Amino acid sequence: MQVNVERDRCCSSGQCVMTAPEVFEQDERDGLVNLRRATVPAALLADVRLAADLCPGGAIAVAEDDGPGTAV
Repeated sequence: MQVNVERDRCCSSGQCVMTAPEVFEQDERDGLVNLRRATVPAALLADVRLAADLCPGGAIAVAEDDGPGTAV
């Protein structure tokens, strides 16, 4: 799974940081979201999906990886 954030859509609610602190953090200067990692390990998939769903600004985009052997 790949995760991207659009900082210009972030409203600094912190839902992502509370839900998946291993993946998201808030910038100390402006309070906007930063990615700690763009590639998410399997153990964190559910938390990252939930963080994207909870984001009031819609700033988090999640792209599922194609499985092995899948044509692109």
